[in-house]
Amino acid sequence: MVNCCGLVSEKNEPVPLKSISVELQVQDHVASVRSCLQYVNEEQRPLEAVFVFPLPADAAVCHFSARIGEQEIRAELQDRQSARDQYDDAVSSGQQAFLLEESEESSDVFRLSVGCLSPGQNASITIVYIIELSVQADHALRFCLPAVLNPRYTPAASAAGVVPEVSSASVIPYTLSLSVEVRSSDRISRLESSCTLDPLEFLDAQHTHAMVNLSAGHRFDKDVELFLYYENSHQPSAVVEAAASAAQSGSLMGDPALMISLYPEFPADVMSSLASQGEFIFVVDRSGSMDCRMHHGNDAQMRIESARDTLLLLLKSLPMGCYFNIYGFGSHFESFFPQSVVYSEDTMEEALKRVKSMSADMGGTEILQPLKHIYSQPCYPDHPRQLFIFTDGEVWNTKELLDLVKSHVYSHRCFSFGIGEGASTALITGMAREGSGHAQFITGTDRMQPKVMQSLRFALQPAVDNISVDWTVPEGVTVDMLSPPINTLFQGQRALIYAQIKGQSSGKKEGAVTVKYRLKDQPVTNQLQFTLKPTEDTGLTIHRLAARSVIRSLELEERAGGADAENIRRRIVELSVQAGVSSAHTAFIGVNKDSKQTVKGPLLQRRVPVPRMFQMSAMQGRCMAMCAPMVPKMAFCSAMPMAPQMAFDSPMPCSLQSSNMMIECDAASYEEEAEPQKDPLLQLVSLQKALGYWELSASLAAVFGKTEDEVTNQKAAQVDGSVWATVLALIWLYAFKSDQQDEWQFVAIKAASWIRSQKRETIFTTTCSVS
Repeated sequence: MVNCCGLVSEKNEPVPLKSISVELQVQDHVASVRSCLQYVNEEQRPLEAVFVFPLPADAAVCHFSARIGEQEIRAELQDRQSARDQYDDAVSSGQQAFLLEESEESSDVFRLSVGCLSPGQNASITIVYIIELSVQADHALRFCLPAVLNPRYTPAASAAGVVPEVSSASVIPYTLSLSVEVRSSDRISRLESSCTLDPLEFLDAQHTHAMVNLSAGHRFDKDVELFLYYENSHQPSAVVEAAASAAQSGSLMGDPALMISLYPEFPADVMSSLASQGEFIFVVDRSGSMDCRMHHGNDAQMRIESARDTLLLLLKSLPMGCYFNIYGFGSHFESFFPQSVVYSEDTMEEALKRVKSMSADMGGTEILQPLKHIYSQPCYPDHPRQLFIFTDGEVWNTKELLDLVKSHVYSHRCFSFGIGEGASTALITGMAREGSGHAQFITGTDRMQPKVMQSLRFALQPAVDNISVDWTVPEGVTVDMLSPPINTLFQGQRALIYAQIKGQSSGKKEGAVTVKYRLKDQPVTNQLQFTLKPTEDTGLTIHRLAARSVIRSLELEERAGGADAENIRRRIVELSVQAGVSSAHTAFIGVNKDSKQTVKGPLLQRRVPVPRMFQMSAMQGRCMAMCAPMVPKMAFCSAMPMAPQMAFDSPMPCSLQSSNMMIECDAASYEEEAEPQKDPLLQLVSLQKALGYWELSASLAAVFGKTEDEVTNQKAAQVDGSVWATVLALIWLYAFKSDQQDEWQFVAIKAASWIRSQKRETIFTTTCSVS
């Protein structure tokens, strides 16, 4: 294998890739990305450059071209093997050729070969892809331009053919320029980024058209994330796109295409209580790569350390009576318990002790075997299995893993978490998609805990079943679904539907889509009306995204095996070429037939690296209303309103007061008196019992910045100690950690539930004693 080199390698060999410029155009929640890569051959002889790089797993690559001087060579999609043969023939005969192909093992990795560049010659490579923007917990639309492609661990038993260049990746940043243009039917609220941006410029008075640029001088050594906020991001929408003029009627490209975007809203009475049953299995990557930092900052946690903190929150947030287990995996795997156990104080404490000792010490990243073991375990009746997988995604048998998850889709839901930059989007989003769950990525300075707790909320939502999609269209018109059947819906999360509209109607030009499902045995209906009139030219974006969806479904069907595999492969190639969208069986090939030179000896080959990483809500109102009678004279600082309102938004430092007690909560005291690097929130959570209450102790008092005597002495003799401690803990959470409520919401729910479960006379006695 040829060693890769960067802009200047250890051997001072020049690298042909000099810079990358990207133009991002966003229309509502779909993005078109045009990337231009500048190459130059600084060698003294003809050169072949090989660039292995990441793209989002759900991207539909639809254009590939090269410019040599004034001449542009536009590549065409062909059968993969045919394209490879043509490339090899061209390069060996001295012609300039360009080949772009998707990895056979993972849809988020591409290989670009630039062949036979003359000494001193420049080449500009343009790649265009389109993608749906994912919805975040705060309703933002996320776009990620991946820079990091981590080396992918290959299990020894895997027979997969692996692109070897990835294992030689190194940290050599390229210069990146990025311009962003946003157009929307909704008003644009703001645009944020993990990188420094120039000021956002609005181009119309309605704030529906805006532009922004990445600040100059950015080094492309980490992922670039953009977060786009619309004022009404949860509005359902429908877009009808006109057919391609040259395509045959009846084909996917020859008929109008429809994209439906739905945001299901569940009935409030059904969502008022979260599930108290389930089997929760947490699968944690403990391979050596988890010993890397979460980001480049000086305060960055190690990935395994962040995973341990997250498991603490998860274990404290589980409902009593459920089942749970924890697996760690690397080159081998182990579980805390032989099989899932009932969640209780004893099992929770045993698990927490083992979590504290978890390290990234289990070698490579082999996730296939632990998943097979988990799926071989029988499920518990009336306890739906919820699988939480934490990994940095550095594996190569991605498609094998997705097939396994898909084969067990009816027995579980899978929630996946990509940790750190370079996590495989194909693996993380694929496991969630095939397992009817939800995917999250934790990159840069993101905290893992709030994203994981959002997924826990999804897992605790009642399962939606019997999902059906019905169409109401005029006579003479039919609608064919192109998307896979919808098998999961979550409150507030987008569901996309692609469809092909066939036929014509001389009269009515409107249609409707109705999504029906059952939620806790209650029928629910969501309906959206749409016009059949195509929108203005959208560049066949909807058609290509729809084709990408069909191709992915066909690839999954092909991998399932059977006598029809060859026919399925042929359909994939035909649709890929027809729609101009890449697939696992096609590749873009471009040859400059006017360029020809005599090549003496083998071409120099340079592997161009990519960077790698080195080592008050409704629930609050209910809880405070319940707690208020127990502490009617408590307030936070002199400006704070008295209970029961308790709008705990006072800045620290301040004091927790009653008529005869004061608990100092100065943020600076945490650094001086508590353990230097211990998060007070995690300290508090770690002290909660499985039932949801706290006990009065020196450790709890330390979180408040007081001694145990100072807290205990303020309690009247008739007051139950655990009730008193639990109320103080809840007040502290709402007063000083309201900005992290996503992380402790289930901890507070359990605490409030426990207090309500106590005898009324206990509550009455407590109320009287503090009055």
